[in-house]
Amino acid sequence: MAGILAGKKFLVMGVANKRSIAWGCAQQILAQGGEVIYSYQNERLQKNLLKLGLPADRMVECDVASDESIDAAFDQVKAAFGQIDGLVHAVAFAPKNELEGSILNSTRDGYLTAQNISSYSLIAVAKAAKAKQLLAEKSSIVTLTFIGSERAVTNYNTMGIAKAALESSVRYLARDLGKTGTRVNAISAGAMKTLAVTGIGGHKDLLEQSRSLTVDGVNVSLEELGNCCAFLLSDLSSGLVGDVIYVDKGVHLS
Repeated sequence: MAGILAGKKFLVMGVANKRSIAWGCAQQILAQGGEVIYSYQNERLQKNLLKLGLPADRMVECDVASDESIDAAFDQVKAAFGQIDGLVHAVAFAPKNELEGSILNSTRDGYLTAQNISSYSLIAVAKAAKAKQLLAEKSSIVTLTFIGSERAVTNYNTMGIAKAALESSVRYLARDLGKTGTRVNAISAGAMKTLAVTGIGGHKDLLEQSRSLTVDGVNVSLEELGNCCAFLLSDLSSGLVGDVIYVDKGVHLS
């Protein structure tokens, strides 16, 4: 039986390893019959993707901190695959010292780095995709956020502020891209052991606290996050525009 994404192509940005939320999204896109193109930031991450068994001809280099790199990557994707039906933006970064202790320890450079990579990059890739007519009609963009955008989560600090800006960007992009048929939404993912989470001070406590707040005492899985992403990329979610969907096993209820 054909899946809900059969015949569609998607660019997934942010896969680092098999514990990445982006990896979970890519796996469920494939499970629903979609095709996946992967972006990587640098040669080290390219090697990681190759070790995962991903085909080199379905990978493209893209540093979201550089408009020139985004332009070159999207030109490459369009030349090789034509228009795509959506993209997954699962890219975030803040220097380690910004993710521990007090927000008063934040630096101007660290703050701006977190905003640039974790928030503005969504606008940058959406802007380039529109300019290059990369996105097909009735396309969908999905990004990843976390409840630290609205609550003062211990040690999350600068990243929480960047995620709040990201969620606001989702709403503005949804308004403006919606005029040309592209939907934009976000998934607020529950805490789980990813490379990004292990960079947060006291991440073991964060994971345990999150688990204790779930309705069933079990943290959300990559498959569950990927399922929601596949749904948001599909035509089944055509009525969802500019939303933040919580996939955290009820943590946000507390």
